[in-house]
Amino acid sequence: MTETTRHVGRLSRRINFIAFASIGLLVALTLLMFKPASRTTAASGKSIQLFCAAGMRLPIEAIRTSFAAEYGVQIDVQYGGSMTLLSQLQISRAADLYLAADNDYLEMAIERGVVCETIPIASMVPVIVVPPGNPKGIHSIGDLLSPELRVALGNPDQAAIGRHTRAALQASGHWERLKEQVTRSGVFKPTVPDVANCALLGSVDAAIVWSATAAQYAGLDSIHTPELDAFASQITLGVTSWSDPSAAALQAARYITARDRGLPVFARMGYDTTGGDPWEAHPELTFFAGSVNRRALDPVIQRFEAREGVTINTIYNGCGILTAQMRTIGDPHATGFPDVYIACDTYYLDTVAELFESGTCISETDIVLVVAEGNPKHILHLDDLTRQGIRVAIGQPEQCTIGVLSKRLLEDAGLYQAVLTRNVVTQTATSSMLIPAVTTGAADVVLAYRTDTLAETARTDVVDIDSELAKAIQPFAIAKGTDYKSLSQRLFNAIRLAQDDFEAAGFRWRLVAPAAAPSPVVP
Repeated sequence: MTETTRHVGRLSRRINFIAFASIGLLVALTLLMFKPASRTTAASGKSIQLFCAAGMRLPIEAIRTSFAAEYGVQIDVQYGGSMTLLSQLQISRAADLYLAADNDYLEMAIERGVVCETIPIASMVPVIVVPPGNPKGIHSIGDLLSPELRVALGNPDQAAIGRHTRAALQASGHWERLKEQVTRSGVFKPTVPDVANCALLGSVDAAIVWSATAAQYAGLDSIHTPELDAFASQITLGVTSWSDPSAAALQAARYITARDRGLPVFARMGYDTTGGDPWEAHPELTFFAGSVNRRALDPVIQRFEAREGVTINTIYNGCGILTAQMRTIGDPHATGFPDVYIACDTYYLDTVAELFESGTCISETDIVLVVAEGNPKHILHLDDLTRQGIRVAIGQPEQCTIGVLSKRLLEDAGLYQAVLTRNVVTQTATSSMLIPAVTTGAADVVLAYRTDTLAETARTDVVDIDSELAKAIQPFAIAKGTDYKSLSQRLFNAIRLAQDDFEAAGFRWRLVAPAAAPSPVVP
């Protein structure tokens, strides 16, 4: 073999190696392109996936850059029309977050089981945009109907701006004529930036875009009209129900919607932002809860902490003690004042009502007579509590709700003073201390919540009380002074979806939870 032949052979093998290596690299890159996106915690530095309405590209690009700089976590974004993205999301399940240009799409996402949590960001309204100086003299929706005008609109089946425009102009009676006009001489576009660019480039005489979009285009003048102003859009960020592990996605969502992180960026770009929570990488809520709620709340709180990546400092006690502590603190903005409160009954929310938003009744439970197994003293009615030698334990009215409700119940029957002076042997500070008075033999009978009897069914019997007053209703409320209204609202939403937990703990459920609301997938 000549040197030339050996050289040709070596060259051929080298070429073949490069070719096979190139093919291998191409295959690897192709697999990476179609591999589902990796989602993990912020600490690992891997990316979070966001599907985002195209009109919000500018604020989101700025926010994701600052989030990556602060936490080393990349938010990868796919932009498009809100409806198009929702359809893709439903099929691909490929994102952790979904930011639509209108809350209607988030409601659809919840109904379809795509989104679990939602966090409000801002609002905006549709406006007409025209070239500087408004050369065509357009001042109203009616002016857009002039036959010589070329108009650009968002496609109602793809973009939120198109859907909103259609709804607004159907309400005003202009839609069919404007749709015909645009079909004849204008253009429908799939995203709001596409619509705005048509006006900016002069391919149309006018277009309808979001007010926030118009604020980002220096080369366009915007015109507000009553018909469009009446149809404001609420921008909401959603966290997908399958996001895994979810705490990283919720952290990014809190950053985007924080009043001192993401929201100022939206505000600078023309959006009318909400108040928003302050930014904390690991926020904490203080939760005051009447003792009766503990068995139902504990599993809900544990799931919420794991999914959100937050801490809920829950303080269980008698509601009289809890509300006295609130009044001692005094300032609802002060450290230690609860962010949220669930009382054993509406009575003890009413006593601090001025410090909280309107309460929502979650559940209810009966007040019953609890006696030792077999009912050895044959206690069957409230009247029996006045019999000589019957030892009675009740709650202390100034310290706990069961005490207040027991007093009210006995007063209604005309028995309170007789029972209190003759037979009450102890008054407890919380409802949880009543059943042990029977099981230890310290009392013959107690007035207690039915839910508190479930742990001692083998050693106690329950006697129902025939009275409309023999009931406690548990309300939930968010403090007016909390900095974390959005996080507190999401905690309420988690409780709102916890009917099974409350019924397992013996409560009757009062709320009607949304039938299609998904439960998050907790790894």
